[in-house]
Amino acid sequence: MKLRIGITILLFIVSIRPYFSQKTHSLNFLPTFGSSALSLDHYYKVGEKDSIEISALKFYVSGIELWQEKKLVFKEKKSFHLVDILNSKSLNVSLNLPSAINFTEIKFNLGIDSVTNVSGAMGGALDPTLGMYWAWQSGYINLKLEGKSNLCKTRNNEFQFHLGGYLSPFLGMKQVRVKPDEKKTAIIVSGLAQITFSFQL
Repeated sequence: MKLRIGITILLFIVSIRPYFSQKTHSLNFLPTFGSSALSLDHYYKVGEKDSIEISALKFYVSGIELWQEKKLVFKEKKSFHLVDILNSKSLNVSLNLPSAINFTEIKFNLGIDSVTNVSGAMGGALDPTLGMYWAWQSGYINLKLEGKSNLCKTRNNEFQFHLGGYLSPFLGMKQVRVKPDEKKTAIIVSGLAQITFSFQL
């Protein structure tokens, strides 16, 4: 039985501004279900006959860049971050920026690029012990969503969605672009999860 789940993950970018006077800033992520902050081990009603409980949510953010119109003004080195709802510190991605910088757009990837995927297991946020690496043939998991649904006819009604792939037509990485003057933008991940990125000045 196929289970379709619509999850909205609201990502607030609250600490980064077009003009900086300090050197350290952060991208702050807040996962939500509907209009409320997402809570693990809590049942949410979906439709009239279904309910869902989320037990795990992890995804990679990589390749963070700042752009001024069409000019690249900042590119984070070794830009790989694992956001894990079980680790509150991971919801805040720190950036070390020049003391004065102007930008009009933030760009990053949801997932891991193809070159990194074929480079084998690595350390840091890419360490296989963090549970986001399949094997050298398959590469990294871009997004992991696990939980229970009463319509899922598996043992204990459990489901696992591990989204990845780095070769066409199964490229799992998604590029996200956010402008400071935009209220929100949306992206669909494999038809399973809708992720809304909101920018707050």
